[in-house]
Amino acid sequence: MSWTDWACLGAFIIGFLLFIVGANIYNAIVGYTGLYVFIGAIVAYIAIYTYKELTKPLPPPAQNP
Repeated sequence: MSWTDWACLGAFIIGFLLFIVGANIYNAIVGYTGLYVFIGAIVAYIAIYTYKELTKPLPPPAQNP
C-alpha cells in the first residue's frame, strides 16, 4: 500500500471515530467534523485512484507478424 492509501485510511478511521464521539457526547461540531473528514477521505481516495488510472502509460501496440 502506498502512503496515499495509508493517509486516506487514517483519515477514514479518524473521521469515523470523531463522528462516533460527537454523537455520544452530543457535540454537533465534533460530529459534523468527523462526518466531513470521513466523506472527504472517500472522495480523496476515489480522486487519487482515478487520476492514477487515467495517467497510466499505454502499452505498446502489438506487432503483426
